Amino acid sequence: MKLEGKVAIVTGTSPNIGGGIAEGLALEGAAVVCVDARTENARDCAQSIAASGGRAIAITCDVTDEAQVSAAVARARESFGTVNVLVNNAAFFNRKGVLDMPFDEWHKQLAVILGGAFLFTKYAANSMIEQRCKGSIINIISTAGHQGEPGNIAYCTGKSGLLNFTRSAAMELIGHRIRVNSLTPTATDPSESLGRAARWGRKTPDPARLKEAFEPFRSRVAMQRLPSPSDYARAAVFLASDDAEMITGIDLRVDAGAIAQYWAWDPSRRQA
Repeated sequence: MKLEGKVAIVTGTSPNIGGGIAEGLALEGAAVVCVDARTENARDCAQSIAASGGRAIAITCDVTDEAQVSAAVARARESFGTVNVLVNNAAFFNRKGVLDMPFDEWHKQLAVILGGAFLFTKYAANSMIEQRCKGSIINIISTAGHQGEPGNIAYCTGKSGLLNFTRSAAMELIGHRIRVNSLTPTATDPSESLGRAARWGRKTPDPARLKEAFEPFRSRVAMQRLPSPSDYARAAVFLASDDAEMITGIDLRVDAGAIAQYWAWDPSRRQA
């Protein structure tokens, strides 16, 4: 297994992208520290990993609270001896634009997306340096961080900021054998997340209605299908593993061609 003996912290472990990445890292042998502001997300993710034979613990943590972040990294070390991998995934949606978003809501959203990544990177990297171990830090972006989406100003700005945070941190930490990269998901096929939520004992929305809601995304993306959390997990495993030991400061896009796509091209009309 590619991550045997490694310890990974994943922030934002809902049944969607974060939970999928956490489970994917565990399948490759990593012990996983499931971190979420919602106790049930951290707990259910860790229990799912343990039920599949993996090692995991749950930590409820506000990623904008420095004391809680420091304590979370310390607990990861106490539980598993070290920290080798960090996945900064914590985020939340607040679909408001520059004309109607209150300033305090702007601050709160950026505090989670950018502030949380800053704090966890700071404490996880210091732990890696103290223990003189190689490390991999992965920041989860979004196609919204590469493109201009109206009515989603703080999310787009925060995710875009993570791109250069990744490059800057990569250059700062390179001498400590810590690699820092980012991973860009896009609109995600809901099927796997619904299955994971059901497996975790959650109530789930109507699959048919959710599929209908995602149909405009699927029909407009180049590959004509949307990635799943497992697709992101495999990319995260690669970036966290020694297979990527010469890769730092890059953004790996798992977006079905969304960002590369020419804006005027309608892939649903392409000829076979």
